[in-house]
Amino acid sequence: MRKAAPCLPSPGFAFPDWAYKPESSPGSRQIQLWHFILELLQKEEYQGVIAWQGDYGEFVIKDPDEVARLWGIRKCKPHMNYDKLSRALRYYYNKRILHKTKGKRFTYKFNFSKVVLVNYPLLDVAAACCTCVREEDR
Repeated sequence: MRKAAPCLPSPGFAFPDWAYKPESSPGSRQIQLWHFILELLQKEEYQGVIAWQGDYGEFVIKDPDEVARLWGIRKCKPHMNYDKLSRALRYYYNKRILHKTKGKRFTYKFNFSKVVLVNYPLLDVAAACCTCVREEDR
């Protein structure tokens, strides 16, 4: 009998595939800010601008002005700045999609279980993220 695999989130759960929209997709201007942030975090070319850090789901905005500029380009809002972007991020606090990490500047943390539940309420999170099934050797 093999031992049970540890109950760890699968890569698809940590970086939900459904949260990413191709840049050229129809209606891509309708992307939500948290989707856009996940998109940037997924791409290696933006690691100097925004990157995962610390705890599961925690990320730091290394260049706030550049993230705001990129968001402005994506939304066709040339006057976007970090003040406006951070105001939009605060909207997600009450929805518990993400929160500011206390004592760390420009650092936020996603609540991935809430992100999944908000967008896919009937999804069984435990089944989606865990591989805790015992299998017998054959």
